[in-house]
Amino acid sequence: MARPRIVIVGAGFAGYHCARKLARLARGAADIALLNPTDYFLYLPLLPEVAASGLEARRITVSIPATIGRGVRLVLGKATGVDLDGRRVRYTDPEDGKGELPYDRLVLAAGSVNKLLPIPGVAEHAHGFRGIFEALYLRDHITRQVELADATDDRQERAARLTFVVVGAGYTGTEVAAHGALFTRALAARHPRLADDPVRWLLLDVADRVVPELDERLSRTADRVLRDRDVDVRMGTSVREATHEGVHLSDGRFLPTRTLVWCVGVRPDPLVADLGLPTNKGRVVVDEYLAVPGHPEVLACGDAAAVPDLTRPGEITAMTAQHAERQGKLAARNIAASYGRGKRRAYKHHDLGFVVDLGGVQAAADPLGIPLGGPVAKAVTSGYHLLSMPGNRVRTAADWALNATLPRETVQLGLVRAPAVPLDTAKPGARTM
Repeated sequence: MARPRIVIVGAGFAGYHCARKLARLARGAADIALLNPTDYFLYLPLLPEVAASGLEARRITVSIPATIGRGVRLVLGKATGVDLDGRRVRYTDPEDGKGELPYDRLVLAAGSVNKLLPIPGVAEHAHGFRGIFEALYLRDHITRQVELADATDDRQERAARLTFVVVGAGYTGTEVAAHGALFTRALAARHPRLADDPVRWLLLDVADRVVPELDERLSRTADRVLRDRDVDVRMGTSVREATHEGVHLSDGRFLPTRTLVWCVGVRPDPLVADLGLPTNKGRVVVDEYLAVPGHPEVLACGDAAAVPDLTRPGEITAMTAQHAERQGKLAARNIAASYGRGKRRAYKHHDLGFVVDLGGVQAAADPLGIPLGGPVAKAVTSGYHLLSMPGNRVRTAADWALNATLPRETVQLGLVRAPAVPLDTAKPGARTM
């Protein structure tokens, strides 16, 4: 018999762990291709630390060829379409070359992109926060604003450059604001001319509290840490319009600023909508075994899939790394089972808790439902991340140890230009390099 051809689209939490598990289960008996635009797996939860110069970018970019295991072929490219009848995936490589990958089994793990709202000026003036390029750009941009503020004698311009606005008080936005406040404090301390000029961080959201996904006690912990760092937390408030000079808020105020960070959430990759398959909240409908109805050879997992939540009948699983990783591993098991290796299983997973790293020695966490805050939560959070990372653990721990004893590095490298990191990363022709 011909060797099975298995194609996995995407190397986020779902796709990466699916490929890694399949490599072990197949033991060289299948041709496995992993299609991804980059040669690394990005550990997204630590992205705010990269933006705040707390970690080097390479620490959270884990090499796929070095860690995925034998039997998996990495194909650099972005999926542009799927021929479900002909069983072929079309893609474009980083140099605009076209290609196709035939398959017998397909795993759709394309992930998600920034979620845009129809607010004038946001796409043009806001900075997204979904990838390493965006984090590196934001680090350079923040550093540049402080340095340009120091260079000007115009008090209004200085105030605008020292004002940073984050929209979205979920996990990502809260962490960006918390780490950012510490970062700009270190930056400003190196510019004596700014001693009398306050650095302002604002965190906006239409919700009634920060990190509303967490228990109220943990939400209060995060809120307290933010306010202790002089972050202006404004709940029930959002942006009505963004301009080059600043943002018009929903409460009618105008806020002069040069920095608007967009962390309002994510939506499935546009590839999902182009498949012509049934969707739920924009995600591909699958059964409890992660299979697409009518196409048993196609499985979907992670942010791209509307996986039934068997712990909450009638609901679908949340778009979290915790679910994506476990669904990716299950997809691998169920594919192996389709070839007679083991028995396929339904996806059922209870959340083990969440962690929010607030920088310094502060964090909020609820492992196994136990609410924690402060240094204890920080230790749990750091330990969780080290255990969850599939590589670079020693280097990451070393960076943390050095940051605890040495001053933070605060230079802009100018490696990423603003046009290279558009907020709407799903736009046709939008590029990341």
